[in-house]
Amino acid sequence: MIRKLVLPVRKLLSGTLRKLFNFLPRERRFAVYRNFVDCDPAPNASLELKIADTQEELEACFTLLHDAYVGSKFMNPDPSGMRVTIYHALPTTTTLCAKYDGEVVGTLSLIRESVLGFPLQRIFDLTALREKKGNIAEVSALAIHRRFRRTGGSILFPLMKFMYEYCTTFFDTRHLVIAVNPSHIEMYESLLFFKRLTQKVVENYDFVNGAPAVGATLDLSTAPEIFRKHYSSKPPKRNLYAFFTEVRLPNIKLPPRRFYTTNDPVLTPELLDHFFNVRTKVFMQLSDRKKKLLHKIYDLPAYRAVLPPVPGGNQEAAVDRSHRRFSIRCPAKFLLPTLDAAPCKLRLEIFEISRYGFRAHSQESIPLDVWGEAIIQLGPSEISQIYVLATRESANGIYDFELGEPDLIWRKFVNALYRGSTQADLENATRFMSG
Repeated sequence: MIRKLVLPVRKLLSGTLRKLFNFLPRERRFAVYRNFVDCDPAPNASLELKIADTQEELEACFTLLHDAYVGSKFMNPDPSGMRVTIYHALPTTTTLCAKYDGEVVGTLSLIRESVLGFPLQRIFDLTALREKKGNIAEVSALAIHRRFRRTGGSILFPLMKFMYEYCTTFFDTRHLVIAVNPSHIEMYESLLFFKRLTQKVVENYDFVNGAPAVGATLDLSTAPEIFRKHYSSKPPKRNLYAFFTEVRLPNIKLPPRRFYTTNDPVLTPELLDHFFNVRTKVFMQLSDRKKKLLHKIYDLPAYRAVLPPVPGGNQEAAVDRSHRRFSIRCPAKFLLPTLDAAPCKLRLEIFEISRYGFRAHSQESIPLDVWGEAIIQLGPSEISQIYVLATRESANGIYDFELGEPDLIWRKFVNALYRGSTQADLENATRFMSG
């Protein structure tokens, strides 16, 4: 009886305090939020953070997401018991998961730009952001198991740190974008310093069942200094600056990479078929335009049988991949001949390759139409040496290079990119060499 009386009183007091809190000036509210940060620099060893790369892990992530979205009325229950979207089917999307004692208890997805764009670009204009330097990724599909939602961020903050490390070291991302419910936006603004794309609240966002949404962005290149300013003087469990930039969590299992690629595709034809044809009807419900785009993304024979048929299209037509470009992040040195004995050494950062060349950033001016030797760090233990020619310069120190005769390391790498389908294929790049 007493318990029945106490609960309504607690709810009334909580509601009253919340209303009073909302009357505080914006900066005072944000300061209060930051005082409640609880980021344990030594989480329980039972917590593991990794890329979801098995059928069981992906299914658990999609189920957790479904239950959280249904509970928040962001979607209607699906017969599959999972929330799966076309963006989860893309090789440029990575799903992160948090596991506790082997059970998935947290998840979020990072969506890099592709021919399908971003979910939030339906309602928010990203033109100004695209004009800035650096790649963009949308943070989407965040869910925490209800057992851990009131544990002071024991899952949320490690998952956010995993996201931060993955984006800044592996995903080659500078700008994060989010579309969140207005009731949650102040958490992102106060704790992580996201800035709104517009002050306007979109009242009906079809991607989350017509719920209202606010768009925001975070520049990861300037975030550390902002975090330092607001958190560096706080104790360890409140210090998000140290947590994100200095603390190393053994709980985080970054994927092993033989080469410095920027995506970690995990979906085999069998996994695509399981999630998007068998368990859900995502592929069947796509527009004809999106079906055609999907065939361009997965333009390998092994995938044709599981992709949705394109009306009037020739599914067996040979696919020309010769002009495909692939996102990478490889440091390199460009050695130019000089009149002296020692060559001129220029630093490059290669960010895109095709079969016949690559594109790179350079802080220094590079002469065009002059052959030189490129020493390219394709991976921790993979170095390629090729003669290359800078053929064109565009804005912001970006150069196009043409290849001379590639060496064996380069050929293994490029053949695996063209003929492989998942990140695991790169680990065994030699099998894609022609005899």
